[in-house]
Amino acid sequence: MKLLRYGPKGQERPGMLDANGRIRDLSSHISDVSGANLLPQRLAAIAALDPRTFPLVAGDPRLGACVGQVGKFICVGLNYSDHAAETNAVVPPEPIIFMKATSAVHGPNDDVLKPRGSTKMDWEVELALVIGQEVRYADEDEAQRAIAGYCICNDLSERAFQTERHGQWTKGKSCDTFGPIGPWLVTPDDFGDVDNHSMWLEVNGQRFQNGSTTTMVFKPAFIVSYISQFMSLQPGDVISTGTPPGVGMGQVPPRYLEIGDVMELGIAGLGTQRQTVRASLGTSQGSGT
Repeated sequence: MKLLRYGPKGQERPGMLDANGRIRDLSSHISDVSGANLLPQRLAAIAALDPRTFPLVAGDPRLGACVGQVGKFICVGLNYSDHAAETNAVVPPEPIIFMKATSAVHGPNDDVLKPRGSTKMDWEVELALVIGQEVRYADEDEAQRAIAGYCICNDLSERAFQTERHGQWTKGKSCDTFGPIGPWLVTPDDFGDVDNHSMWLEVNGQRFQNGSTTTMVFKPAFIVSYISQFMSLQPGDVISTGTPPGVGMGQVPPRYLEIGDVMELGIAGLGTQRQTVRASLGTSQGSGT
């Protein structure tokens, strides 16, 4: 099952992608793809319904972030062995966890903003998971059952903010628009085994990332279990699980995003995203607005 949110920003409605790739409106069944509507029993009730009975959405509406009202946006760093190698980093013995501000949550095809003072804006295609039931101190079986579904996340970063401005990574990861998620949330039964999904990212038609979840060090169920030892997780929390090699800072010489650049990215079974880099309001970085 593929769930989504569509419509103008701030007015998104819940929807489902049917077998023919058409959007069906779910407003008569749930208020949003968020929170309690992601509980296993709620998702099972939706899955039991015939999608053909839902109203067909006309045209090609904007897609919003596939999860609304995100409570926590948690990320895992250096979780692909080949990405760690390209950055000359050692694979950590435990997951590196950092937070991304929920104000970074963004639609999968909306323009992204280059922050004021940015010099090293970078891309990262990532597999994200969404929590569907509250867990704390979970073992891996409990953790797996707590996953409502998977989606694409572009974990955008400003490397100078992240590594040269001192302190934690959060300041380089949390800029507005730095967390596009979607286009849809795919339930585990539809997505299948997480261990072998190709993932890619292109900038202006040039492919930079061409990896696979095969090289993921810590798998989703372990990640959820691990994080739950330090904090409880609630329905609607999003966890982005790391990126394969090919990020901008790993290029020789490094290649960072400029105003007007277009990113296209995807993960097999989860769809694709497309974003254009624009100047933040009030900056003098160019005329990309």
